[in-house]
Amino acid sequence: MSDPQDLRGRHLVLGLSGGIACYKSAELVRELQRHGATVQVVMTEAAAQFITPVTMQALSNRPVYLSQWDAREPNAMAHINLTREADAVLVAPASADFIAKLAAGRADDLLSLLCLARPRERCPLLLAPAMNREMWAHPATQRNVAQVVADGALILGPAAGDQACGEIGDGRMLEALEICEELVAFFQPKLLSGRRVLITAGPTFEAIDPVRGITNLSSGKMGFAVARAAREAGAEVTLVAGPVALATPRQVTRIDVKTAQQMHDAVLPLAPRHDVFVATAAVADWRPAACGEQKIKKDGSGAVPTIPMTENPDILAAVAKLADPPYCVGFAAESHDLAKHAREKRQRKGVPLIVGNIGPATFGRDDNALLLVDDAGERELPRADKLTLARALVAEIAQRLGAR
Repeated sequence: MSDPQDLRGRHLVLGLSGGIACYKSAELVRELQRHGATVQVVMTEAAAQFITPVTMQALSNRPVYLSQWDAREPNAMAHINLTREADAVLVAPASADFIAKLAAGRADDLLSLLCLARPRERCPLLLAPAMNREMWAHPATQRNVAQVVADGALILGPAAGDQACGEIGDGRMLEALEICEELVAFFQPKLLSGRRVLITAGPTFEAIDPVRGITNLSSGKMGFAVARAAREAGAEVTLVAGPVALATPRQVTRIDVKTAQQMHDAVLPLAPRHDVFVATAAVADWRPAACGEQKIKKDGSGAVPTIPMTENPDILAAVAKLADPPYCVGFAAESHDLAKHAREKRQRKGVPLIVGNIGPATFGRDDNALLLVDDAGERELPRADKLTLARALVAEIAQRLGAR
């Protein structure tokens, strides 16, 4: 699959202040470029002790700026020129000392100078802190972070984990992929700002005996994409996930379940506290009436065991019947007659919107095509990668919430 181009047309100034996390900035340049951005690197004198300007120039394909006295600028004003065409300034790593400079409004090197001189209304500042855990926890650092946030900066991280000094705790700079995901999210329209969105994703697993069960081929990719897209749109997102091997989207609260009953029991108490419920999970319609205590064995007779079945609870219909339900969006994974079955499912569940797709054509894949079915009729979202479709679906939901 080709690399996403979520940052196409964006020009970013990437600042590096002093810290061992500068090694991550090399991969960050490549990741930003893979997402379509152009990157201009600016380094402090301290940053050059950890990674060379030659490395960053080779990766960014642009000369690296180190000094406010750089003679390459015709007007000798690199601190002005570098930000006038930039869509954002991203400082990664942002050291404790550099954050302190910003909090005090100091500007004694090129990077702090351009942060102060940038046009704040159209060139935002994002900081990815990186420092020892004690430095991060120090009251002075926390005061400085609060001040730069009050001044309009966005803080990305930090993460917790092993540190170069051998200690463990908060202060690690986010990984390149995480920072890139945060930057992509930052530029997405905040269509669901202030909203709370509850999403189910993946299959369920209904045990027959201790080693076998009934499930399906859902990978959970569509539901996880919807969770990421909703978070990008500014929503507070809770994701109830069946058994899948997928990383949790950043800043999404995840609840893992296994069976349809467990998913039902997780969703129903949460639903009244949410504005939107998106049921992407492929929930098993039936389960064995009882799970065998031991593995069911073949005895060589050719006899096939009879497994009594019982119906699972209907999660989407139950949420739709609440006294004050959230806006409900159901998914219909069909094998044929998609529009017909999706229309029938919408009526049967009593929900305003059903999203239909052909299950065998999408399970496990990174792309999909969706059919939106509502009171007004049907409309297709043509085949695209699942995150692109998820963003389009989130925009549709936001529009319908506004109409309500």
